[in-house]
Amino acid sequence: MAGAAAAVSVAAEWQLLYNRYYRKPEIYTMQWTVDLSRNKLACAPFGGPIAVIRDDAKIVQLLAESAVRKLNIYNSAGILLSSTRWDRPGGRLVALAWSDDASLLCAVQDASLHRFSARGEPLPDPPLSFGPDCSDQNVAECVFWGNGAVCVTEANQIFCIPDFKNPRACKLADPELEEFPLCVAVIEPQYTMSGNVEVLLGVGDHVLVVDEDGVQQVGTGLGPVQKMAVTQNGKLIALFTHDGRLLVVSSDFSKILFEYNCESALPPEQLAWCGLHSVLLYWDDELLMVGPYGEPVRYLYDESIRLIPECDGVRILSNTTMEFLHIVPDSTVSIFKIGSTEPAALLYDALDHFDRRSSKADENLRLIRSSLPEAVEVCIDAAGHEFDVERQRRLLRAASYGQAFCSHIERDQFQDMCKTLRVLNVVRNYEIGIPLSIQQYKVLTAPVLIGRLINSHQHLVALRISEYVGLNQEVVVMHWACTKISASLAIHDEALLESLLDKLKLCKGISYAAVAAHADSCGRRKLAAMLVEHESRSSKQVPLLLSIGEEDSALMKATESGDTDLVYLALFHIWQKNAPLEFFGMIQARPLARDLFITYARCYKHEFLKDFFLSTGQLQVSTIKLESGYVHPSTLSGHPKMYVNWYTIEDVAFLLWKESWELGKNPLASKGSPLHGPRIKLIEKAHNLFAETKEHTFESKAAEEHAKLIRMQHELEVTTKQPIFVDSSINDTIRTCIVLGNHRAAMKVRTEFKVSEKRWYWLKVIALATIRDWDALEKFSKEKRPPTGFKPFVEACIDANEKSEAVKYIPKLTDPRERAEAYARIGMAKEATDDASQTKDGELLDRLRKTFAQNTAASSILDTLRDRLSFQGR
Repeated sequence: MAGAAAAVSVAAEWQLLYNRYYRKPEIYTMQWTVDLSRNKLACAPFGGPIAVIRDDAKIVQLLAESAVRKLNIYNSAGILLSSTRWDRPGGRLVALAWSDDASLLCAVQDASLHRFSARGEPLPDPPLSFGPDCSDQNVAECVFWGNGAVCVTEANQIFCIPDFKNPRACKLADPELEEFPLCVAVIEPQYTMSGNVEVLLGVGDHVLVVDEDGVQQVGTGLGPVQKMAVTQNGKLIALFTHDGRLLVVSSDFSKILFEYNCESALPPEQLAWCGLHSVLLYWDDELLMVGPYGEPVRYLYDESIRLIPECDGVRILSNTTMEFLHIVPDSTVSIFKIGSTEPAALLYDALDHFDRRSSKADENLRLIRSSLPEAVEVCIDAAGHEFDVERQRRLLRAASYGQAFCSHIERDQFQDMCKTLRVLNVVRNYEIGIPLSIQQYKVLTAPVLIGRLINSHQHLVALRISEYVGLNQEVVVMHWACTKISASLAIHDEALLESLLDKLKLCKGISYAAVAAHADSCGRRKLAAMLVEHESRSSKQVPLLLSIGEEDSALMKATESGDTDLVYLALFHIWQKNAPLEFFGMIQARPLARDLFITYARCYKHEFLKDFFLSTGQLQVSTIKLESGYVHPSTLSGHPKMYVNWYTIEDVAFLLWKESWELGKNPLASKGSPLHGPRIKLIEKAHNLFAETKEHTFESKAAEEHAKLIRMQHELEVTTKQPIFVDSSINDTIRTCIVLGNHRAAMKVRTEFKVSEKRWYWLKVIALATIRDWDALEKFSKEKRPPTGFKPFVEACIDANEKSEAVKYIPKLTDPRERAEAYARIGMAKEATDDASQTKDGELLDRLRKTFAQNTAASSILDTLRDRLSFQGR
């Protein structure tokens, strides 16, 4: 009898809407003294917090409160979480709502969106706005959904932010309205064919569907529509028309699925869906629940309420209570429906008889023996949908009692439900104030719930739940540590560090670097440095040390890790932040950092490498460090695991020499520029360094003579006032001097660089031919017998196209082949054939035959000579 009485008391709370039962249990007695009629509210879904601010559009009497408006945030039980003075710029507050990530968004008249955390703390980044075009027109109405918002301006233009995570505002198509729309609703982007948000505007006797691409008129003849509400899956739309009709249509307005005539043509203050099967309409003192069939259900209220749609029902908030209106689950109906004979009801009744030691318990079990596993599952499911802890316990006891008589049943379901209910009961406690149903919990998921708990600074509860359900506790402890640092400005670093370490050590592998980064952002650099010392991962430790200015420590940690990428990260950071000498001093004491710097600079920064070598004063013979020790570079081939560890005399010498060439490219390094002095000094330094090694004798001599040559060329440019000598070769220098008529300077260069006599003759002949001084050339040829012979004279004259001058020297050639070819080049066929006849060279005769192919006489002679030569060869 007691079980039946309990069933009657439970079922008495239900209301029947056609063939479905609804119930409206009271979840909380509100712990506040808020009058909803005086305030704007934003209630977060999934049992989230409630934001309250005095409505400045209403004239209200100020009782014991300040004239300054405050943004108060409460949990769902009415316990104050935070209170913030409302002093945001931008004009009148138009609307406020909670986003999917539990941040509060407040839209103001100038199109700005101000963001706050669940604790009322302003969130500056990223800045949100509907854009400058919208700002010029003033926002008149704003509609939010989970992760976006749409606003209608006073100029009847529509602007949208489709995604708060990527806050790009856009303007929708112009609806071309003359009057402000009667109502506004939104179909979220994920439920539209185009993938873009669609805005529904009640205008005249129809509805306009507006998106980025255009405007479409639908529902002609249905209106005027004064209220609209879209289901959470975007498939159905509830409309309240001017003549008091409630219509339910498909989202494309192609079908009217349901129509109900309300008693009042006065539009309701609120219109909302209760799940997917009924619509709620609220007037001043009455809440009407209308379903597709049957008579509606009426609830009377003597105070203002707010409807908060959830995925499985509607929370009803009033000044004094929080209720949850939802469909009674089938499992609960099967157990507690009056007169139910379902197996689960008999099992529940059997437990009652068992407790009273009645044999009726055994009779009930025998009746449902074949359906006992099903009855157990129904009792478990019903327990999950209950808010009353005692009723949960009773249903779970019934399930456990039935399990004792089932040999083949999965017991994981029972354990999982117990675990889930423990979590739900903890967060439903009025001090936490998150009244989640089991369906909402499944949709929200445990990690998101824990995120909301830590954002509400319920760290201990979040930690216990994370541990209980097997989730990573690091997120909770990290958030607690960061919050602790932000809230402990008056505590000394050492004391705060000790407090933090006590909790941080609970999680192995926790990122101390992330906590240290937060400490640094709060201006506590010393605390950050102490925290990062406990970080075990160098990859996180080194970047943070660099960011807080602990460069020496960062380089030390990087080199100790052996990670070359980290060492390079530290090197480049320190390189950019410090003077070269200071940087060189830091890396000199750390071999790995020094060697990696040398390797990089050798390829990309030769000048820095040279500066490093010279500043440290450490120049050695080249070696390569392998795993097996140090070896000479000549033994390098085939060592994949080697790394460079050398800084050598020859490297510095070559770098100095290269720098001198780079300096020579300077446009100022001409016309006797003083830059030549530094160039010469660089080359002389290179010479001195090469001279210290036995392997670079050639380079040493070359550097010495290079310096000497540039000095002489510089002097020549000064005396001649012509910037044509520096960086030319010895040959070009001599030739240029002769061309300019400065034979003394040419002789000096010849003597200084020990130019051979043959080379001297070639250079002077070419130079005289260049200036076409044929008299001087002839005089030069008669000074003494040229060591080169007269071939240079002939070549110079022929190249200058001076045949008459060439004829002077051709006869002096001793080789008849050379004479024949020279005559051929200047077109003297007879002389060429005469000399060719002396050579008995068939190839020469063939070449001359081709050269004089147009000269019949010469060709005939050459043919005769070639035939005679061929005959003699037989």
